[in-house]
Amino acid sequence: MGTIIILFALALFFFLRLKYKSPEYKGSIGEARVARRISDLPEQEFTVLNNIYLETERSSSQIDHVIVSIYGIFVIETKNYSGWIFGNENQEYWTQTIYNYKNKFRNPIKQNWAHIYALKELLTDYKFIKYYPIIVFTGTAKLKKITSKIPVVYNYELLQTIQSYCEEPILSPSQTNDIVDIITANNIHDEGIHKKHKQNIYNDKYELEQKINSLICPKCSGQLVLRNGSYGRFYGCSNYPQCKFTRNIE
Repeated sequence: MGTIIILFALALFFFLRLKYKSPEYKGSIGEARVARRISDLPEQEFTVLNNIYLETERSSSQIDHVIVSIYGIFVIETKNYSGWIFGNENQEYWTQTIYNYKNKFRNPIKQNWAHIYALKELLTDYKFIKYYPIIVFTGTAKLKKITSKIPVVYNYELLQTIQSYCEEPILSPSQTNDIVDIITANNIHDEGIHKKHKQNIYNDKYELEQKINSLICPKCSGQLVLRNGSYGRFYGCSNYPQCKFTRNIE
């Protein structure tokens, strides 16, 4: 009996260890931190929506946080990382460096633009709305050499960043309520749709890697050629400047 209890305890230990180290769990922790932060925004001006799933004609989109305000719509992508983070807004992948270990992850700016396109497709009656994409890093990550016109900030900088865009109201309270109702009504809670969305991400990532490994630009199908830059050699699209896709050399 004692042996069974020990084996069960060990199995539970390893299960919990894997769970708490999984990207999904870390992501949910980061999103919870940001959700707590933006819950401090004044309710008379801002409505916070967390974890929104939308389906468009082209694909599905999971948006970490949408803030509907009289100043426009803030679309926030959250990343919970450690180590040093490198990237610019035109790259397909950014780099996480922890000592000698390097990990590539999808450019969060491009991820967030896809979310904005999904919202625009949904809110066709509000073409005049201003959208404000923001990338937020939680955890212990240090942002290094981030080149972007889009704000890429730490969690503690988020409220100040949002407030910097709050000058002239462009929506009435009734319009913001209508927008919130539209987004809420189209938010999908079906777990099957969520699994399909994750599979779509995996398939898109696999197809992207296959093209890059074949030196084919995933954006325009041009040829990827070796170039020299300020920070070393990299692959760039042969159709530059029309296409600005780049990929760092491992």
